[in-house]
Amino acid sequence: MQQLAGRTAFITGGASGIGLALGRAFGDVGMKIVLADIEPGALSTAVGALRETGAAVLGVACDVADPDSVERAAEAAFAAFGHVHIVCNNAGVGGGSGIDAISADTWRWVVDVNLMGVVHGIRTFLPHIRAHGEGGHFVNTASMAGLNSGLGFSPYSATKFAVVNISEGLATQLTPLGIGVSVVCPGFVRTRISESRRNRQERYGRAAIADPASAAGRLAAELAAGSQAGIDPAEVAARTLAAIRAGDLYVFTHADGNWREEVATRFETILAAMDRATANHGR
Repeated sequence: MQQLAGRTAFITGGASGIGLALGRAFGDVGMKIVLADIEPGALSTAVGALRETGAAVLGVACDVADPDSVERAAEAAFAAFGHVHIVCNNAGVGGGSGIDAISADTWRWVVDVNLMGVVHGIRTFLPHIRAHGEGGHFVNTASMAGLNSGLGFSPYSATKFAVVNISEGLATQLTPLGIGVSVVCPGFVRTRISESRRNRQERYGRAAIADPASAAGRLAAELAAGSQAGIDPAEVAARTLAAIRAGDLYVFTHADGNWREEVATRFETILAAMDRATANHGR
């Protein structure tokens, strides 16, 4: 999409972190913005901050794990601004896990937010974007954890692998229709994802505090450290905006050093296994 001014973007997880940075970036190019978030106080603050810049912005309460909530948020967006053109399925949580204490409730929570939240956003907005015929773009926030297994056994990595896959599959079907798809795969970014339990819905039970010596505890510490030392969310937003304009599928912010090596090692391992299978075929 080249022409963005005057069009509307809908952003889940829009009250902070990458979501809010996307809202600012879209506002700077003259777009109308809908910030959807589960955290009311942060949402009110974010909406106020964007309005001070002169942006046309609406804040809506939204639990992306609940398809009805996503649909209500969409209806509010349509009522306020008419057609929606860019949908950023950005809301996400950390979760932890590891092999020491595998919590089914935590896995359900992370899968429902990180994966099903993306599915609910696509399911809700795709018919609308196809019907208005003005073009559109889906932005799905994944992670470098969706391309390698450096975080170990975790629902976070599992969902981010899935988001990469569904984005790739979605792109093959939507590109011929003039609708773009981008999947954002950052490394560590200065967000509050390490504090995800603050928004954990009651239906998933209370989040256990991980033993710092356990795999889950080490993962939580790594995410917290990354949240403090990572890149500014504004950089992620700028690269995402460029990808939307260029029609790029992949958005990387950490594509060198150890990040690249981990991805290369994974693919080399897969290709080596395929080579062995080919060599052994028929034996």
